[in-house]
Amino acid sequence: MKTILFDPISGAAGDMILASLIDLGADRESIIRTVESAADVFVETAPVSRKGVRALKVNVRLQNETRPRSFFELMERISGIPMPERVKKDVAGVFEILAEAESFAHGEPLERLHFHEVGQDDAIADVIGSCMAFADLAPDEVLCTPINVGGGQIRSAHGAIPVPSPATLRILERFSLPFYGNGNRELLTPTGAALLAHFARPAAGFPLGTCLSAGYGAGDAETEQPNVLRAVLMELSAEFSEDRIDILETHLDDVSGEILGHLFERLPEMGAKDVSISPLTMKKGRPGHLLRVLAAPGQTRSLALEIMRQTGTLGIRILPSVQRFIAQRSFCSVSLPLGEEETRIGIKAAFSPDGRLMNLSAEYEDCRKLAEKTGLPLREILRKAEDLAWRTFGEN
Repeated sequence: MKTILFDPISGAAGDMILASLIDLGADRESIIRTVESAADVFVETAPVSRKGVRALKVNVRLQNETRPRSFFELMERISGIPMPERVKKDVAGVFEILAEAESFAHGEPLERLHFHEVGQDDAIADVIGSCMAFADLAPDEVLCTPINVGGGQIRSAHGAIPVPSPATLRILERFSLPFYGNGNRELLTPTGAALLAHFARPAAGFPLGTCLSAGYGAGDAETEQPNVLRAVLMELSAEFSEDRIDILETHLDDVSGEILGHLFERLPEMGAKDVSISPLTMKKGRPGHLLRVLAAPGQTRSLALEIMRQTGTLGIRILPSVQRFIAQRSFCSVSLPLGEEETRIGIKAAFSPDGRLMNLSAEYEDCRKLAEKTGLPLREILRKAEDLAWRTFGEN
């Protein structure tokens, strides 16, 4: 699995992310050409040294100062830029993260929000260039180790604010990105945080694998340690496909089946990855249930509070940050002929680390709707769809 891992021991900014990806091998000429046509900027790159570490510096120079833009003006401008549709969606996604963070930090609705620093053409160039670079390198996965946010205070359009800035901190909170503070200046900018939040998932450290290449993006300032962002292109070992989750458990002995059924719907709506309920025998022979929920670490607290609110349980056990190995998955579909009509049924495919097809399963909701429409038993629809999927995608 081709993976890019960011190691932000000196934080991350938009230009550092862009520089590290170009240094890693992204198409420099194509990226600069697109960026300069999309924003009123001039872009140049140059090799530099930061405390003895060779790195690439990207300099984005504004041709003209621009007025603060509203979120909707920014989205309209992005939609009109000639870029691949995938890149355009990534750019819009990054700015939506920034907009939500700025709106939350300043207590302003999106309709009244205006970007200052992050709405300037140099910030737009950093985001577009970085999204172009990700598309060019096309990693299977992007990881990020804990981020050094720096410390102290910075001056902004709104005056002096603490590091990390409220907008940056909102992004770190919302996407559960681990961070720490070391230094007396801002090392993680809102733009850098939004790019990492959009593309990367957290990693405690370097996973098992081999290094294919490394890129170093330089920051502006000279700091006590090398002010560079390291991006490492890795080939992860076939055995590695990792996810980290929290497990929430509680015993329930006085909860009705209707409430348990409601939890099956409510908890996934709130972000639970999986919910299971098993019967058990409790003390004094009372019948009860074991509720087990799998959740991303950042969602554990809200899910635990909802379980307590819905069931009245007084305590929930949490097994934090449990590692699980997961199969690679993809989604496809088959056209199931029934009578004179054909209906598309979604199919989930699971693959082993070496790429062998392990399982094909039909989407329950698609099959349920077709069973209701035709009057055929649901199990027959499921069997027909999965048999067709194996004939289409699997081995005979």
